[in-house]
Amino acid sequence: MAKNDLKTKVNDASVEKFLNAVKDEQARNDCYEILKIMKQVTKEEPKMWGSSIVGFGSYHYISKSGREGDWMLTGFSPRKQNLTLYLMGGFDVEKDLLKKLGKFTTSVGCLYIKKLEDVDKKVLKDLVTASVKRMKKLSK
Repeated sequence: MAKNDLKTKVNDASVEKFLNAVKDEQARNDCYEILKIMKQVTKEEPKMWGSSIVGFGSYHYISKSGREGDWMLTGFSPRKQNLTLYLMGGFDVEKDLLKKLGKFTTSVGCLYIKKLEDVDKKVLKDLVTASVKRMKKLSK
């Protein structure tokens, strides 16, 4: 089986230093709230993944093609356009929660929000919880 040569790997960079460097005050405050939510859900300490993703926990995967590697259970990144939350396992099973969330967009495993006040934080926490539980179950 081939090891995946992902460039985005967990490292020892300072999460606090990274978040404090977020220029936009609203985005920085939102990041600290998301950090708190993800820490509560995962019961893990945040770690930097690459240079711009704050991740929590990890799991080992083997893809259908035989590639394998380690990835975070959940995480987020303050991007220029929006806050990107990494919720693994897709959103098909969480349609009911998504209807209650507020203003957002998605891609395969990413949830994009402009600012935290655009979404219901309790629903967001429920989405993170569902994603983490699903990934823990799948990675056993």
